[in-house]
Amino acid sequence: MNLTPKQRKILILIRDSRLTRGYSPTMQELADELNVSKVTVFEHVEALIKKGALIRDANKARSLTVSDACHLPDEQRSTRLPLVGSIAAGVPIEAIEDREYLDLDELFDANTGRGQSTGETFVLRVNGDSMIGEQICDSDYVICRRTSTARNGETVVALLADGEATLKKFYKERGQVRLQPANEAFEPIFVDQVEIQGVVIGVVRSYR
Repeated sequence: MNLTPKQRKILILIRDSRLTRGYSPTMQELADELNVSKVTVFEHVEALIKKGALIRDANKARSLTVSDACHLPDEQRSTRLPLVGSIAAGVPIEAIEDREYLDLDELFDANTGRGQSTGETFVLRVNGDSMIGEQICDSDYVICRRTSTARNGETVVALLADGEATLKKFYKERGQVRLQPANEAFEPIFVDQVEIQGVVIGVVRSYR
């Protein structure tokens, strides 16, 4: 597709927002991120819809999605995954979107050639050592599959009611959710409700 640099940036922002939050940003959020007017963003979005790069559900808010037919430049390498922030493995901290990428080819200087990113996989850098019993250490990268549900015993990215996020093992029991660390030095977190952002499917560690 013939896209301008600004239009490609809008597509990347929308894609990353849907990966990390499950919904697209508002026009104002896009405008603030790009340091342009809301009217300018609206014009770009309408142009992207006409080009078939964006899909919008007129009956739903925050429904903009990037078309499967649109391939962004940063998606050309199968081992390049969105690095969407850091996640606490000690006490909860706010999860911050960093607009970075983790390229496994660059990290290990090897091209495995295995598989492709599904668009529903993301990477978080671990802060803290509450999950060392699961061989997840401080500064490791956890590869996560985006999902809103989890089974007991799975290691999850959990968003708490106050907007803070943490990495813990998930257990639903007796009407409560227990977020269990894998380190005896840490206490479990008990909550009535929690929003699951993803389930850990892999851990990457570099010794360089």
